[in-house]
Amino acid sequence: MGKLVVLTLLGAVLALIGERLVAFRRACNASQEVEPVELPNCHLIEGLENGSEDIDILPSGLAFISSGLKYPGMPNFALDEPGQIFLMDLNEQNPRVQALNISDDFDKASFNPHGISTFIDKDHTVYLYVVNHPHKKSTVEKFKFEEEKRSLIHLKTITHELLISVNDIVVLGPEQFYATRDHYFTNFFMIVLEMIMDLRWTYVLFYSPREVKVVAEGFGSANGITVSLDQKYIYVADVLAQNIHVLKKHDNWDLTPVKVTQLGTLVDNLAVDPDTGDIWAGCHPNAMKLFLYNAEDPPGSEVSSSSSLSSQAKLQEQFVEETWENLVGHI
Repeated sequence: MGKLVVLTLLGAVLALIGERLVAFRRACNASQEVEPVELPNCHLIEGLENGSEDIDILPSGLAFISSGLKYPGMPNFALDEPGQIFLMDLNEQNPRVQALNISDDFDKASFNPHGISTFIDKDHTVYLYVVNHPHKKSTVEKFKFEEEKRSLIHLKTITHELLISVNDIVVLGPEQFYATRDHYFTNFFMIVLEMIMDLRWTYVLFYSPREVKVVAEGFGSANGITVSLDQKYIYVADVLAQNIHVLKKHDNWDLTPVKVTQLGTLVDNLAVDPDTGDIWAGCHPNAMKLFLYNAEDPPGSEVSSSSSLSSQAKLQEQFVEETWENLVGHI
């Protein structure tokens, strides 16, 4: 009788594991094939051979790009090189990137930049906030941008017990920001288990010098985050759930859910169109190829747009490319 119980339990566990693996492959769009779309006005930006993780564009047309992210389980194109922040002027006919100098008081050797966000103060000073993973930890670095010198002055390192496995950030005031946590666990094996078991334990947090709190939770992997043009709504990408959450922002910085838009592709970083308010999303059509990276058969990437608050989400595939290194927002 005891052996029968053990065999029954073992069979149930194996069945559960098998079901979760099948569901995980489905969530990753493992069988999805990518068909390249040729766009005549697109051209390769040289100088980003180590990948481009996130981009934030100022109203002036200057764009900051984080590059060289080292992330567990993902291909690493710059094993022995620290990450960098690049600047690109979109007003130029043929934009080029330039690596920004960072002040010497900052530990550049361990710089591992992830999501970024800018904030322009009342005196027009530009501040750049960068999610950083030095020594496999998570911090938020605050820099002052000096446009004439094309440099960043490091002002502050922000740490907190809730700032764990931080992915992206959107800054809405002087040292006031929302940030996403993309994994509950920090151990790589447990992260894999977390994804396969579809544990929805990640969250969005609000940070200020006076208060730090979780303001939205229940995400499988909270990833890209941005804000609507009127700053009334926060948009959060849940990558494996293949959707974007629309959350209403309240005066006390709390967030309440409004709607969820399914995209049918793995959603990563988000940006809001400054003219229409629509959401632009960098996506992964096949995340299994992302995890099992093969330079001969790259995973591909795509950019999609959707109307943010319409009753029926209007999803439009804008760009699909059989390449990996040059996608802005690949994690």
